[in-house]
Amino acid sequence: MTTKKIGLIAGEGKMPVYIAQKAVSKGYEVYVAGAKGNAKEEDFKTCACVFQAFRLGQLGAGIRFFKEHGVTRVVMAGRVQHTSIFSNLMPDLRGAKFLASLKNMQTKTILSRIMDEFKKDGIEFENSALFLEDFMPQKGVLSSRTPTQEEQQAIAFGYKTAKAIAALDIGLTCVVSQNAVIAVEGMEGTDRCILRAGELYKNSAEKKAAVAVVKVARPDQDSRFDLPVIGKGTVESLRKAGIGVLAFEAEKTLVLDLEDVIHLADKYGICLAAV
Repeated sequence: MTTKKIGLIAGEGKMPVYIAQKAVSKGYEVYVAGAKGNAKEEDFKTCACVFQAFRLGQLGAGIRFFKEHGVTRVVMAGRVQHTSIFSNLMPDLRGAKFLASLKNMQTKTILSRIMDEFKKDGIEFENSALFLEDFMPQKGVLSSRTPTQEEQQAIAFGYKTAKAIAALDIGLTCVVSQNAVIAVEGMEGTDRCILRAGELYKNSAEKKAAVAVVKVARPDQDSRFDLPVIGKGTVESLRKAGIGVLAFEAEKTLVLDLEDVIHLADKYGICLAAV
């Protein structure tokens, strides 16, 4: 019987751990290449055959790691702070050549080209939601609280705005109110974007107006990387920011710990909607 193997390029957060656990439950051996400073080895002790940490930029070493273990299918999952590209990059020879060949440092460009490099060595990337298909809710309101008419208008405007910034590879999240943009996600990530919006919102004369956080997939989203993800931390950030609506793109957004996320939203009176 042939052993089923899957490789995992892991950043921080629960998503890569859940993928590894699901893979093991389906009879796979899991080999984890963890982004140093992001993925934690102890999180994979019960679900990885081998865990090895790599610094950002060690492209050649990462490819060799999977080839040495006979891995030909790889999943990329988890957050890697985008600012690390500028402050914590230590490329090996192949990584340096790769970086020199890039036309820009946009997330989409970098990750697409990384996949091309792996493919040269016979390693293909799978959907980053592999084994987690049940974590993507269909369209509908998930929370007990439904959106008001004003909130529905904010969601609709936010959806169009988020799609526009996602198409430009700026971010996947925006915060809006009364057809005005309060904040747009950049390198800081979703939670910090929400908290920054909260500070602006608290100091606004319009703070009683409906405010919505909207997260979407790119219009041409490559399912192999950087899917939109929300979790309990996202809801906690909304509570801290004093914002009562979180909308996300249905069937394209991963909601980790879905039942807990819904419970928290109900606890804080937050409207949670897949749109």
